Amino acid sequence: MNNPFFKNEGPFKIDELLKLAGIKNENKFKNTKILSISDLSNSKKNEITFFHSKKYEVSASKTKASFCITSDNLKHILPETCNKIIVSNVLLSTAKITEIFYPSSLTDDFDNTVKDITKTNLKSKVKCGKNILIGKNVKIGKNLSIGHNTIIEKNVQIGNNCSIGSNVIIRNTIIEDNVHILDSCVIGKKGFGFFPDKIKNYRYPQIGIVLIKENSEIGCGATIDRGSMSNTIIGKNTYLDNQIHIAHNVKIGDNCIIAGQVGFAGSSILGNNVMIGGQAGISGHLSIGSKVQIGGGSGVVRDIPDNTKVMGYPAKDIKKFLRENKWYIKQQ
Repeated sequence: MNNPFFKNEGPFKIDELLKLAGIKNENKFKNTKILSISDLSNSKKNEITFFHSKKYEVSASKTKASFCITSDNLKHILPETCNKIIVSNVLLSTAKITEIFYPSSLTDDFDNTVKDITKTNLKSKVKCGKNILIGKNVKIGKNLSIGHNTIIEKNVQIGNNCSIGSNVIIRNTIIEDNVHILDSCVIGKKGFGFFPDKIKNYRYPQIGIVLIKENSEIGCGATIDRGSMSNTIIGKNTYLDNQIHIAHNVKIGDNCIIAGQVGFAGSSILGNNVMIGGQAGISGHLSIGSKVQIGGGSGVVRDIPDNTKVMGYPAKDIKKFLRENKWYIKQQ
């Protein structure tokens, strides 16, 4: 993928890459230079990708990658132009190869490049509170305000007419115009991606970014993880209430309204004009259509089509939910 912030250490010859990752080169691949690793949809010639679930078979059948890490029972879905690398654990092998290309993506230590904003050339461009720290490779637009004790770490771009609250930490993020981020948010840190092991859990490199599109608002205490392989995206004119968690690779459409304490597991995609009530939970790798309404406290574990209203756990059509809970509702 084209990542603006993490350095790609490639290219690597395919045989060298597999050796470094501890993957058997059963087909004796060699010489071909691999430029990077990317997801199925965005991969190109001379890149490597991965395919681990039939949920992504449409993207897999169209991938343009030269090589794909996959399992024996899925290899037939990939196009003939894509060389198959068969492994027993697709995601673990993918993590190892991603780390080879982007070794710096595993570390999320504090940014030691930061300086007090008063000692940078950005001070004159910003309306700022006290004790603000700014890292390297930070670009800002006009009319930015930043609250007290906020840290804009390295690799951040902020557009025009934005405001950042107090006690906020941001890194690996692109923020478009007219965005408001309220107090105590943490945006762009690595997500909760690892593979459990009895001796040592293996961390999955997070090489994506967070993209917050124009005219959006992020409520107090929200945490938005950067993408792992693709990007985490908040759409235009989307408003998030307080204490919302958005995991890696989640993509939220335009004009969405999401109430407090909603949680999104990784890689779920929401359409436009979605409304979600407080304390709802959205499982990972789901597709939520446009103009969907999800009642507060619901647990969404399946895809939801456009123009649907759901409620309950597991979330179901709201009319069905009300019929099944008629007695309880009358007691309230």
